[in-house]
Amino acid sequence: MHRFTLRLADLATTWFATSPIHEAVLSLRMWTHPGVYHLQTQAFEQLRPAFEQLDSRLLLSLVAENRWVPDFLTPRPTSPSPEFRSELAAVRALPPEQLRAELEQTFLPHGQPLPATLAAGLADPERLLARIADAVEEYWEKCLAPSWWPQARAALEADLVYRARLLAQHGATALFADLDHRLRWEDGVLSIDRQWTDGDVETPVDGRGLVLCPTFFARGAITMISNDRAPQISYPARGQGGMTGRAAPVPRQAMEALVGAPKARLLALLAEPASTTDLAHRLGVTPGAVSQHLSVLAATGLVTRARHGRSVLYRRSPLGDELTGPNR
Repeated sequence: MHRFTLRLADLATTWFATSPIHEAVLSLRMWTHPGVYHLQTQAFEQLRPAFEQLDSRLLLSLVAENRWVPDFLTPRPTSPSPEFRSELAAVRALPPEQLRAELEQTFLPHGQPLPATLAAGLADPERLLARIADAVEEYWEKCLAPSWWPQARAALEADLVYRARLLAQHGATALFADLDHRLRWEDGVLSIDRQWTDGDVETPVDGRGLVLCPTFFARGAITMISNDRAPQISYPARGQGGMTGRAAPVPRQAMEALVGAPKARLLALLAEPASTTDLAHRLGVTPGAVSQHLSVLAATGLVTRARHGRSVLYRRSPLGDELTGPNR
């Protein structure tokens, strides 16, 4: 468990950002772990010919077997909408003598040796750092920036609009509960279930601000590998179904035939987070009946759930949005 302690002043300086370099670096997981981020598969298969013309061996070596990527490649955004080149400049500014430690903390904790490409390059860390930055820049310019990023940026910005509305209407508790099932907000502490490492970590935000970044390339909320980095959390973005170019949402009658009328009605109500009690009241049924249907929908990946305090909030997953249409 990783716990971020936020005082009232820290909560007031918690903010959202979209990061092009985060998406560029995290999207390398698409190539090393095909099928994990299935909503982006179609778009990235179209990019494969261009990707294979790059320094792809080096780019692929940057992703560990457990999908970790080096922290220095995903610097904390300094503004809500930073430009790629300004973020890349922060990557290039890493002191070369720190490169080995950055790479080792990515690969060694789970017994994975440094990939041969990186291990050999560390003989000249300054040159290796430049080569990595150049490869990421070329990947951005030739694969992502022309057509993928403009569409992705619109979807990420739409996520931020949704979060701002949720915060204004329901407050910080509902906001954090809605971000992801791995997050829990209680008594001034935001906890993230760090399934990727052992042990508990305590991080006081302590006036540094907490940055929250939506991403297309995480299965749940994640944070940095190093516990010494300034606080930031990436979480799965909403609206990813719109990036697939797939068919239109299933019509209501067909949806009812597919999952049954009660579950179809629940999916329609879960465009925004709601509790079992709230849903039962709105549908005029017992909480027990709602709970049974929600269990099935959660087991099939159509809804997600997150606890805050004594309540559990449910909402449609990106897959549920894709099936029903995000506004239904």
